[in-house]
Amino acid sequence: MEITVLWSDSAISDLQNIHDYYLSKANLKVARKIVNAIVNKSELLIDNPRIGQTEELLKHKKEEIRYLVEGNYKIVYLLEGEMAFIATIFDCRQNPEKLSTKEI
Repeated sequence: MEITVLWSDSAISDLQNIHDYYLSKANLKVARKIVNAIVNKSELLIDNPRIGQTEELLKHKKEEIRYLVEGNYKIVYLLEGEMAFIATIFDCRQNPEKLSTKEI
């Protein structure tokens, strides 16, 4: 089953912030490598939308929320019919409780 993957404005902003952080702390090559790895990982959802685990911290939400892991980041997404909607990119080095309070 092939589905469409869409990115929320918040997830795009998260990617930009990740890029900017690594650009300032490392260099352009590292920043691009990390962002490209996250985007490439999200493309797995096109053919395998349920490949990610259910996000336990967001089980209280009514939507089906899952995640993929790429490096230090969780790619948090919702499944709705024939669409995977990437809601946020969460840095796993943060307090996990921050994810449960995030607007998704």
